[in-house]
Amino acid sequence: MKQHLNRCPKRRLVGDITQMFIKSDLKGEISSGPYDEKKRREKLGKMIIMHDYPLSMVEHSGFKDFTSTIQPLFKCHSRNTLKNDIMRIYSEERDKVMSLIENIDSRVAITTDMWTSSNQKRGFMAVIRHFIDKSWTLHSKILRFIYVPCPHTSDVLTDVLIDVMLGWNVDSRLSTIIVDNCSTNDSMIGKIKAKLNVGCLLNGGSLLHMRCFAHILNLIVKIGLDVIKHAIDNVRESVVFWTASPKRIEKFEDVCRQMKVPYAKRLGLDCPTRWNPTYLMLKTALVYKSVFPRLKLFESQYKNVPSDKDWETAKNVCDRLELFYNVTELFSGTKYPTANMYFPIICKVKLTLNEWVKSPNEVISTMAKSMSDKFNAYWNVIHKLMGVAAVLDPRYKMTFLDFNSPKVYPYDYDEQISNIKYLCYDLMEEYYIKKNKVNDVNNQECTLDGSVFSYTVVVIC
Repeated sequence: MKQHLNRCPKRRLVGDITQMFIKSDLKGEISSGPYDEKKRREKLGKMIIMHDYPLSMVEHSGFKDFTSTIQPLFKCHSRNTLKNDIMRIYSEERDKVMSLIENIDSRVAITTDMWTSSNQKRGFMAVIRHFIDKSWTLHSKILRFIYVPCPHTSDVLTDVLIDVMLGWNVDSRLSTIIVDNCSTNDSMIGKIKAKLNVGCLLNGGSLLHMRCFAHILNLIVKIGLDVIKHAIDNVRESVVFWTASPKRIEKFEDVCRQMKVPYAKRLGLDCPTRWNPTYLMLKTALVYKSVFPRLKLFESQYKNVPSDKDWETAKNVCDRLELFYNVTELFSGTKYPTANMYFPIICKVKLTLNEWVKSPNEVISTMAKSMSDKFNAYWNVIHKLMGVAAVLDPRYKMTFLDFNSPKVYPYDYDEQISNIKYLCYDLMEEYYIKKNKVNDVNNQECTLDGSVFSYTVVVIC
């Protein structure tokens, strides 16, 4: 039988290929070419970076045994050597990104935010740059994720952010810095502007500070949710109770099956600092509205069952918060530009709040009034540059602003429209001067009767 198998052509071919791999492996070669130690170490470093593995894994006996089985010639180096490999990879990738930034004509926008770790209570700053290349592709990459020592004052944040911008050579081509809406950031932007060359900034630095609209929406909605805090707390307590242990979760699933309520999505808790999870928690809990009263019959410790009024309030709130949730999701997109969508969306939010204020439902009208007051307080500090982005969208131009501004600016819409229009003229003039590289001050002058003004009118009207 053995001789018959050896005479089989296919069996001999498999054996020959196996022997070829074994021999080539011992010689330091594989079927695709010679063994490359440097490439293997680079791939290992990228794997560690990609999956956030601990550096110490290369010193584990199991990992050494595994790699020796795959490729006996591969030598597992120490964690310090791996660290050096990773830093070299970082330097190479950093050079690629800097080269890409230096070869583009567009400006670079910076977004930054602080994050405090829950375990060590240490503060970190994430700095992300955004730009559009020559093919109009949006790029968003993290420049630094850096530890920021306490106290997190405006001076400390300014020094950290300036150091990042200088290190990446983006200080001379900044367009805007997007930050959350708080007094510390307001002070920080002023100090950053004082340290930068104002001549390199858009419109003399007047457009440098951009407030994060997603954060403003978060503040507005949280103000509204405070009005119905009692109803939300009752639903939250029920969700907390039935997600506290695996046994309770299993009991919840059993009752759902008994009542023939599809258990398509698990209950989830919300986050106290963000309203989005609160909306999702209420939306999911409403699916199992009929299950909670039934659960009280099975569990004597379950006492805080939401009332019909609580569920009605939750339903009304969810229906209205869906707009804000969709807007937040839209503005949070990273694969496409969002500035041009700002003005149409903000108009929709403003007009919707005005309708809610007139609602016959007292809870909704009270909630909407609180949200509208907060919205109006922030509306005036949201920058005109976002209006310019809408004007440059060929679907809108000035026609859209002229149509919607009386509804959004009920008292001074003529002045607001003029501000946006003349900002377009100023930016176009600045762009014209830059592209023509005019050094003589007399040649840089461009009046409203000049060609720049005429061309700008054609563009935006």
